[in-house]
Amino acid sequence: MSISLAGPDCCGGLGNIDFREADLCVMTRLLGYVDPLDPYFVAAVLTIAFNPLFWNVVARWEQKTRKLSGAFGSPYLACYALGGAILFLNMLRSHCFTQAMLSQPRMESLDNPTAYWAGLALLAAGSVLVLSSFFALGFTGTFLGDYFGILKEARVTTFPFNILDNPMYWGSTANYLGWAIMPFTAEIYRRKSFQFHKRS
Repeated sequence: MSISLAGPDCCGGLGNIDFREADLCVMTRLLGYVDPLDPYFVAAVLTIAFNPLFWNVVARWEQKTRKLSGAFGSPYLACYALGGAILFLNMLRSHCFTQAMLSQPRMESLDNPTAYWAGLALLAAGSVLVLSSFFALGFTGTFLGDYFGILKEARVTTFPFNILDNPMYWGSTANYLGWAIMPFTAEIYRRKSFQFHKRS
């Protein structure tokens, strides 16, 4: 019995696609809005990648060794310390992200009230998901207390966990997407106001 995976019927498989014929003008245009060598952009990418790696490695190390709990004399104190480190890293990530957004080229198509309100709506929805997740889980539930042996009575199934499996991640994603739209618009209107006052 052999199992084979069939490629797309339309072109006889991916081996028959000539990528030299692909129209990359859309991608080229989009890459015109990103300066990957900008130090703020590099810092933002590094903090975005490092933060979850750090807290997951530390939490799993704690779960296997209980070294942090031993060093702090209590799993609660160790969890609070890791939570504090995570909060600090998140503030650093947010700062780096903001600086990267302000230093990158501007997408003029976002210079309109619709983009502003869409960004604001994403920020509002993301904030509701993040904050309601935090209130449902508490500090130790939010900051990996289960890896420290700090467990809730039962799995949380109240809002927002009754509509999404990972509402804090979805909320953070919505926040950063909204934030990515907002600085463009905010910066454009700030410049417009500056030019108006300069003429006056």
